[in-house]
Amino acid sequence: MADSPSAQPSSSPRLRSLDALRGFDMFWLLGGAQIAGALCAGAQPDSFGAAVKEQFTHVEWEGFRFYDFIFPLFQFLIGVAIPLSICKRLDVGVSKAKILRDAFIRLFWMIVIGLFIHGNLQSWKIEEMRLSYSVLEMLGLGYVIAVVCVLFLSLRGQIIATAGFLIGYWLLQMFVPVPGHEWGVFKAGGIFGDWLFDNSIGLLGHPWKSPYGRGFPFLPMWTHAATTMLGVFAAYLISGQQVSRKMTDAQKLRWLTGLGVGLLVLAWVWSFHLPIVKNRWTSTFALWCGGWSYLLLAAFWWVIDVKGWQRGLGLWTAIGCNSILAYIMASLFMSGFGEIARVFLGGLKPVMGDYGHGILMVLAKYGLAWVVLIHLRRQKIFLRL
Repeated sequence: MADSPSAQPSSSPRLRSLDALRGFDMFWLLGGAQIAGALCAGAQPDSFGAAVKEQFTHVEWEGFRFYDFIFPLFQFLIGVAIPLSICKRLDVGVSKAKILRDAFIRLFWMIVIGLFIHGNLQSWKIEEMRLSYSVLEMLGLGYVIAVVCVLFLSLRGQIIATAGFLIGYWLLQMFVPVPGHEWGVFKAGGIFGDWLFDNSIGLLGHPWKSPYGRGFPFLPMWTHAATTMLGVFAAYLISGQQVSRKMTDAQKLRWLTGLGVGLLVLAWVWSFHLPIVKNRWTSTFALWCGGWSYLLLAAFWWVIDVKGWQRGLGLWTAIGCNSILAYIMASLFMSGFGEIARVFLGGLKPVMGDYGHGILMVLAKYGLAWVVLIHLRRQKIFLRL
């Protein structure tokens, strides 16, 4: 068992499936969900269309829908990229201190950009800002913790740390006595993380008190880190880092699939005590999403990297190569693309009817964003934080 990535053979493989899977993930924010919504517009309650449409909404508390999976899958894929990137940088002589410093710089920029997206910094009005949480902030925190683990812990230490993140979250949330908390019960406002938030950031009031949920970033950043570490372990299996390089591709596929199923089973069993709640990123939520992420990565890796399938992946790859930019576009720029589509195609509504025109406008609006990303990929222009 190796002590660090530097002890491993060099030349970690480039995973084409990683860009494609990142693009698949971000596609649902950048057009996929909106197309599904347009296609299912007017669906009757309890119909198939209504069921599909529901999958593109978040569960309010306990449970899981497809739309809940987009965020954790991206966090997982950040983890997949970490050991591959670190190994390459160590091979060319970059120090661990430099890698760690760069990780914190990346975290800084992710927080800043995230606050423009979720914190409304661009309003330049303090009364309109919300500064205590952003998706990119949580992605960045999970990323930095995972980088520290990969740089300074052995594989055994990384596994123990990941288990510690998950178990520690469970113990703190369920068993620490705080006002209003019923021992062993997980409910909004009645868990340690909510109490801690309410008595720290929550006391500051606007603009620091986030409307996106209590508990950020104190406890969930550790389960975000656990999600990232699950991706790290998947990368070890695929690349041969920290594990035997004599494993065949078929054996790797069995390991990825087996771990995915195992995580799903573990999450399901544990959920009878600690529910699967995205809004607080519970340990069971991290394991449940980790299980699905392993299965999806296994499928993409096997088809793309092992079997060499490339056809039809251009859009997903273009989105995946510029995934942060795609997220920024989905969050901030789509109204502009929508206005361009309206100018040129808005007059077709009387001809096409409400339903058909609604589908056309969604395709045109997001199609413009796809064209931009495809062009940037062809020009090899990528946003790097």
